[in-house]
Amino acid sequence: MRQMHLGLFHLPLGRHPFGWRMPGAAGHPEDLAWAVRTARKAEEGLFDVFFLADSLVGPVKGEQGRPGGFEPITLLAAIAATTSKIGLVTTISTSFSEPFNVARMLASIDHMSGGRVGWNVVTSQSNVAAQNFGQDFLAAHAERYARATEYLSVVKALWASWQPGALALDAERGVMVDYDKVHAIDHKGEFYSVRGPLNVSRSPQGHPVIFQAGSSGDGIKLAGGASDVAFTAQDTIDEALAYKADLHAAAAGRADGHLPLVMPGVMVITAKTGRDAREKFAQMQANTDIAAGIRQLSGRWGYDLSGHDPDGPVPEPSAVVHGQSRVKMLMQKAREENYSLRDLAALAIASHGHRILVGSPAEIADDLQRWFESGAADGFNVIPASMPDGVDDFVDLIVPELQARGLFRTSYAEHTLRERLGLPAV
Repeated sequence: MRQMHLGLFHLPLGRHPFGWRMPGAAGHPEDLAWAVRTARKAEEGLFDVFFLADSLVGPVKGEQGRPGGFEPITLLAAIAATTSKIGLVTTISTSFSEPFNVARMLASIDHMSGGRVGWNVVTSQSNVAAQNFGQDFLAAHAERYARATEYLSVVKALWASWQPGALALDAERGVMVDYDKVHAIDHKGEFYSVRGPLNVSRSPQGHPVIFQAGSSGDGIKLAGGASDVAFTAQDTIDEALAYKADLHAAAAGRADGHLPLVMPGVMVITAKTGRDAREKFAQMQANTDIAAGIRQLSGRWGYDLSGHDPDGPVPEPSAVVHGQSRVKMLMQKAREENYSLRDLAALAIASHGHRILVGSPAEIADDLQRWFESGAADGFNVIPASMPDGVDDFVDLIVPELQARGLFRTSYAEHTLRERLGLPAV
């Protein structure tokens, strides 16, 4: 029987901006023990993936910036040493790093973890991030994705530059490395020139699992052509099915014949009863900073929205916007549900554009089952609104409900992340 996949989006303080101030909230963005505790709880819940996002921008007064936090590859290595089953996925931007370094780091952690690593490929969205790397502005959207496509092909070639068994360590024959099974890649492209081979042998999975989170036209093209799993954000089943159809169309003709799995993000607020869950969410929303929400929308819309009437209609975004797919989703929701700018700001700052599910364990399971069985999702990337209840309540209350319905595993059977996701061997 087909079963859903689950990822945990690691947010040490939770996603909702008031979540860290809720009664019983805990956590710290720079406490390794807290990250380990969270990863182990997700592993207790048999999650497929512990997922690390990344930001290359520091906090700015008056804006909802990242309040500190570990560099994700470093953290991933620590989590690899303190867990044994759960998949480990980190976000790395192709705009500010070199393919050889990324290939080497991820292959190393894949070895350390016994084949549990994945890479979420992004191109970045912020000019402020570019300014931390000696650039005034990000490259244009299409150029960033062209660079990412070449970047990913280089990394995959480096991972494949060692054939299975190349690291022989055959003491009897005196053969440490079988050089017939190691080769340079000699890549010379539009953006990169890389000789190879990699200085890390072939990893347990062949190569780490590729995740991709773009839903723009260029993002779908990259995800369809080269990813194993797509993280996405849609608000309705019909929109999700349309996205999946576009993704699979972009995957047509792939040499491996693989159609990427789809795992939408969902922010879940649950409790033992639906009433308690709704009261929890209402408390968070009552303390929402609408001005901060409008500033977040301004960044997405491409211009300052603070001069618009918060109780008036949502203004149209600029022709060139950051995070295009997310803007489209938010604008569509505003039109369909007649949101004011205030309404959309409250929603956006709470969820960052992902669906919000509020209810009892059975209500949440009903929703996830409906999406899964419709084919709109192969699983979900679960985003905690607050911590630790955002993780603990999902594992303790919702996972048993999904298991009772036969929708989710009751034990880890496979060894590598690639095997667990049912992906083709490489």
